[in-house]
Amino acid sequence: MLAGAAFAIVGPAAAAVAAPSTPDEGDDKSLREVLEAASKGHIEAKAKLDNSKKRQRELTEQFERLQLELSLLTDEIGLMAAESYRLGRLSSVGMLLNSASPEAMLQRAAGLEVMAQREGRNLRALAEAHEQAARAKAAIDNEVREQEKQVAIMARKKQDAQRALAAVGSRSSGGFVSANSAAANPAPRNSDGSWPSESCSVDDPTTSGCITPRTLHAMNQAKTAGFTRYVSCFRNGGSGEHPKGRACDFSAESGGFKNRDATGDNRTYGNNLAAYYVNNADRLGVLYVIWYRQIWMPGNGWSSYNGGGSPAGDHTNHVHLSML
Repeated sequence: MLAGAAFAIVGPAAAAVAAPSTPDEGDDKSLREVLEAASKGHIEAKAKLDNSKKRQRELTEQFERLQLELSLLTDEIGLMAAESYRLGRLSSVGMLLNSASPEAMLQRAAGLEVMAQREGRNLRALAEAHEQAARAKAAIDNEVREQEKQVAIMARKKQDAQRALAAVGSRSSGGFVSANSAAANPAPRNSDGSWPSESCSVDDPTTSGCITPRTLHAMNQAKTAGFTRYVSCFRNGGSGEHPKGRACDFSAESGGFKNRDATGDNRTYGNNLAAYYVNNADRLGVLYVIWYRQIWMPGNGWSSYNGGGSPAGDHTNHVHLSML
């Protein structure tokens, strides 16, 4: 856990103090829209890819079970065929007439009926197992094609992000990592692994506005992990995710946003918080993270970021979190 000041609850009277000095945080609207679309497309494709891989594993297990069942049924039918051959495949009437006594005739008649029933059941089971195995194999092939499709989409989204960043002079960077980041409790997902659509429907505890349930969960998880310094989420006006309740700004300083670059312990706090959200991006539904002239996006990693030169624009005084 990280030591820090008390988690700040920002009301309307404090909104002017809480908000970064530049409402749009210095970034370009068209660039942000491209990056948002690229990140969202990558995350959605990855969820479909993961779900397809899970489905493929289930189908493969089913196929292997069916193959074993086919093998056992084939062996049993082979033994029955060998027994019939050994007996000469006499007709039912002939076998009964050759009975030495009425008792033997009854026993043989019962045996014939049982054998016929077993043969019929096994042959039907064998045909059904063959059909099920064929369906499972076809479904596996479909999942492989689905995975190839989603991998291609992820590659295109990565290229979209890279082109957009390159156009403003951005390049790959080292970013912020931490092997000691706590694991967040995962946010709820749909049964197929995708992220449910959410609106700005819950009260934002940092302002008088609203945020999405997933954003609230991400903020609370960071607080539980020890990141308890000043936070502001909802903001009226402007573009980006703040007005949608899908973004939060985490001050590097405990007392609120200051118009200066974070240094020393404040910068370490920001480094650790940025790393926390990157390490838990898949658990929480993180769209992107901006901190200290760098931006992290899923599938693209860390890249340099130019927000215009101010501490708010370059995000050197706060960590920006955008959510799906």
